[in-house]
Amino acid sequence: MIRKLRNSRGFTLVELMIVVAIIGILAALAIFGVKKYVTNAKTAEARNTLGQISKDGAGAWSKEIMAASVLPDGEVATGANNLCASAKAVPFDVTKIAAQKYQSSTKAGEDYNSGSSSEGWTCLHFSMEGPQYYQYQYVATGNTAFSAIGIGDLNGDAVYSKFTRAAEIRNKQVVLSPAIKEESPDE
Repeated sequence: MIRKLRNSRGFTLVELMIVVAIIGILAALAIFGVKKYVTNAKTAEARNTLGQISKDGAGAWSKEIMAASVLPDGEVATGANNLCASAKAVPFDVTKIAAQKYQSSTKAGEDYNSGSSSEGWTCLHFSMEGPQYYQYQYVATGNTAFSAIGIGDLNGDAVYSKFTRAAEIRNKQVVLSPAIKEESPDE
């Protein structure tokens, strides 16, 4: 009978504590992994958006702008390539994206609907319809270079992440940086 009781007894307290500790460690690793996955998904917004702004900037350069008047017989018109002028940051106040999303305005003259046909977001034909985690900027340096910039604060600690994609005009062609420069991407 005593032999039977010894063979059928449960786990010791030490064995149970070891199992609980292992489960706790695995749970902590899982939480860290999920947090990293979610942050990476949010930063993908910035990378994709900067790619689109850069593409739109290069497309705007490729359009040849010519005089709209009728040419006299035997005359020629030369086309000119121009970069779009710089665009306002959207949202203008970077604190509006601190640990939250910002929905841009659809009203004429605001956010992505601002600027004339030769300047800003209107010239680029760029807009964001859904809420955004980042503030986006398009900065042109004369007619020789431009940068697409995304600034964010995913956790609301006033430490900002910054993504930048640069471009310059060389031999009448737009040359984009091969990668996006990232500063503190997980902030």
